[in-house]
Amino acid sequence: MLDRDEIQNKISQVLVELFELDEADISLTSNLYEDLDIDSIDAVDLVVELKKLTGKKIKPEDFKNVRTVADIVDAVESLMSKAE
Repeated sequence: MLDRDEIQNKISQVLVELFELDEADISLTSNLYEDLDIDSIDAVDLVVELKKLTGKKIKPEDFKNVRTVADIVDAVESLMSKAE
């Protein structure tokens, strides 16, 4: 299982690759919508990539309260720990 730092690094890589963001702009406190300009369509693409990363089905309710990169890390960490 990936540790928290590895999860954060993977998420940063996904954000850079999918949305052409500068990695320097991505931190745990970055707000997805305000700081990184990710919209609802982008969020769907992000969930698809996270599904590939975790190998798990992701329910929309698992991500409905996600606002920051830290929230994504928490959600992915929670998902990955459920199967262990």
